[in-house]
Amino acid sequence: MAAPRSPEEAAAPAPGPARPGSTQASHRLLAYSDALLSIIATVMILPVAHTKIHPDQELGESVQQQLLTKIAVYLMTFLIVTVAWTAHVRLFQVIELIDDVVALLNLACMMLITFLPYTFSLMASFPGVPFGIFMFSTCAVIIGLIQAVIVAYGFYHPYLLNHQIQVSENQTFYKHHILKIILRGPALCCLAAIFSFFFIPLSYVLLGLVIFFPHLTRLIIWCKSKAVGVKEDEEEPHSLESFSFYLSEPLSKERVEAFSDGVYAIVATLLILDICEDNVPDAREVQDKFHNSLIEALSKYGPNFLAYFGSFVTIGLLWFVHHSLFLYITKATRLMGLLNTLSLAFIGGLPLAYQLTSEFAEKSRNEIETIQVSCVITFFASIFQFAIWITALFYERETLHPFARYGGKEHAFMFAKLALYPCVSLGAFFLTCLLSKFSTEIFHLMQIVVPFAFLALRIFVRISLVVIRSIINLSQRKDVSLEEEEACLSPAETLS
Repeated sequence: MAAPRSPEEAAAPAPGPARPGSTQASHRLLAYSDALLSIIATVMILPVAHTKIHPDQELGESVQQQLLTKIAVYLMTFLIVTVAWTAHVRLFQVIELIDDVVALLNLACMMLITFLPYTFSLMASFPGVPFGIFMFSTCAVIIGLIQAVIVAYGFYHPYLLNHQIQVSENQTFYKHHILKIILRGPALCCLAAIFSFFFIPLSYVLLGLVIFFPHLTRLIIWCKSKAVGVKEDEEEPHSLESFSFYLSEPLSKERVEAFSDGVYAIVATLLILDICEDNVPDAREVQDKFHNSLIEALSKYGPNFLAYFGSFVTIGLLWFVHHSLFLYITKATRLMGLLNTLSLAFIGGLPLAYQLTSEFAEKSRNEIETIQVSCVITFFASIFQFAIWITALFYERETLHPFARYGGKEHAFMFAKLALYPCVSLGAFFLTCLLSKFSTEIFHLMQIVVPFAFLALRIFVRISLVVIRSIINLSQRKDVSLEEEEACLSPAETLS
């Protein structure tokens, strides 16, 4: 008689082709890859954040142009790295199990991804020199080719594939579909590398297309379907609808959260690295200038510590809002993934805001400009979170928990929580324009008030809802009483 099966054996997926003993689940490999990709995407802000602006140096046109060029290149490369991460997500939606070969190929891919910040530094420092663009694009092409090799290896060993693909008669379709998703970005990067030696602006346009090409093609298909009257579902065989839709539209919510948490964690960590590097006094200076009083030596760094705590609170609260948002999101669509990426790109810019505001200690001549840059970064980081929420509401039955939908008990509270930072940062921006003499006080007041506002937000929302309902009930009672009075009047009195 056969031995009874353990719970693990009972929960195992349906048997496909024979699996060698060296295969394993991909969870740890995916966690490692998500952590590494989020680190690489975030540390690209360092060349921008460490742009030295002396306290007596004004933000003239040359400095502004240099800073804006670095910020633009940072945003583009950050978004391209997230495109590589998205392709990685799609790839491992198809390949569910790994062996040593897949693990080593993935490590080769990660090694090239870790080299991208260096190529970005070249692009940011020498935007008019083709070699930086060529190196960045070449790395992206090789990353895509390695991922294509993983696809080919996976389909050559079907026991590594998703079970639905294993039992399908259309494996060729799935193979071509995932290769198209993985290789379209590297194909554009290959063209960018070629044109970098002839016409650099076109190379930047091609790199920009890497980010938006999937969304543009989706928009064109949607417009074509509306104009011609053909449904998108009719473009593919009916038997393939379920999995092909899974490949092209929703992202793995768990991996979106893991990647986002990695970005928030690295950004918060970069702040303390700057504190450790720039705010530790020299031992000889403490002895000669401060008579061995370490406390007195550290006192001059007070504004720097204030800027650090303010920046960390901002990052922490934005993560708190992101966590609350994805607590009620049940499925992340492609558009929501793009908006989340744009929000994370501005989150990655917060170390720049910290570097600028920490210069208050040196009585910089650019206080108003630095505060406004910080407000703009915070505004865009938070407004894209709000945009994710609005997008989810359009498809609330598929994307939101019932509590967060229209009329749900958490709907009003989530709306207020997501709207708080955009409103406060925008208000602080305009107040610094109107009351420039008090710009520093306004900025620090914003950083102090916001945490307490989050604590009191639920009470405020409840009181506001009670007041609104009371006003609505009062107006309804007045309407009812007027109708009753009219009903009591005779027809002649009503006409008069």
